[in-house]
Amino acid sequence: MMTDKVGTVIEKVKNVTDKVGIYIHVPFCRSKCYYCDFCSECGTNKDTVDAYVDAACREIDAVAASVRETRGGARLPVADTVYFGGGTPTLLDPEQFERLILAVRRNFGVAEGAEITAEANPKTADREKLAAMRRAGINRLSIGMQSTHDGELRALGRIHNFADFERIFADAREVGFDNISADLMYGIPEQTEESFCESVRRLAAMDPEHISSYCLTVEEGTNFYRRRDSLNLPDEDEVASMYRKMSNILSENGYNKYEISNFAKVGRASRHNLKYWEYDDYIGIGVAAHSFFGGVRSSHSRDIEGYIRGENIIDDTQKIEGDEAVSEYVMLAMRLSRGVDIAKFKANFGLDFYEKFGGKIAKFSPEFIEKNEKNCRFTSEGMFVSNYILSEMLEF
Repeated sequence: MMTDKVGTVIEKVKNVTDKVGIYIHVPFCRSKCYYCDFCSECGTNKDTVDAYVDAACREIDAVAASVRETRGGARLPVADTVYFGGGTPTLLDPEQFERLILAVRRNFGVAEGAEITAEANPKTADREKLAAMRRAGINRLSIGMQSTHDGELRALGRIHNFADFERIFADAREVGFDNISADLMYGIPEQTEESFCESVRRLAAMDPEHISSYCLTVEEGTNFYRRRDSLNLPDEDEVASMYRKMSNILSENGYNKYEISNFAKVGRASRHNLKYWEYDDYIGIGVAAHSFFGGVRSSHSRDIEGYIRGENIIDDTQKIEGDEAVSEYVMLAMRLSRGVDIAKFKANFGLDFYEKFGGKIAKFSPEFIEKNEKNCRFTSEGMFVSNYILSEMLEF
């Protein structure tokens, strides 16, 4: 039976919006990439995966029941985005995807035209599985390509090569996926500016609807962290140049940079990820998942066995309010190319944005921050040093 800890988050929720995003974490991989610190387990058998899917379905039921109870039986918000992240979601079989989507549908419903995304490793899905995923309702694919150079992929500990990516991309198109995202990494071992720009151009030529590009961070507990002193990494100036050149190449190829690390064709921004940056409600399901719902932020334990047993689900909860809510809102909004909407900030918090932050913003050159009566946002140069600027602007 699902632990009562699910209810400890929901009992604080009184105001629920009409739409919600659902994130479902799939913590299984064939092998661990050298840079990865996400919650995932390798070599898991099918019975364990099946038991995990059952537990996730029970959690969806339990969360929905708790929300319904606190609202006196009122209608639940409708899921307008569903996102399967990992780990490697494409290690699930189509029937397991169907069970999870059905659990969302019977509890929250799924809005017409909802965005339903699954992350994919190029080595873990063939045409038959992709076709079955489409039939199950998944309409957006996010493929972890990372590089078009096989040597760089090996240096990252990836299990696929570029030919595998080309195959899954072609197969996805053939079975009807018309909304595909691909991931790129920069600042990685063995990479040069030239090789990275070649990866960007080759990917853009394939014309995915969306591209996410992330700079390598060497996280504690990873293979790379243990080898951090011997890694052959580009230096800071090279990494900055990679980001600038990537932004220019993608712009020339019709991609709009709508968030620091994300680029999309017109109308193809990730609707689910925008919920994070726009401070909208989303519910996380599964181990290590996070939620922000009704002003309460919560996180799940990373204990997979405990989760399957219905134990150790909620790790932490916190009501976000006051200055902390203001700081979170600004931090997330400033990741977006449009930045903080001044009128929306006033409506949400009853504060004048420039009265509160104008003095701190004035410390930074217009080269980094652009401001007017409608928006305050980072320039392209400012985005690359955004962490430093935000740490000076905000208090946590």
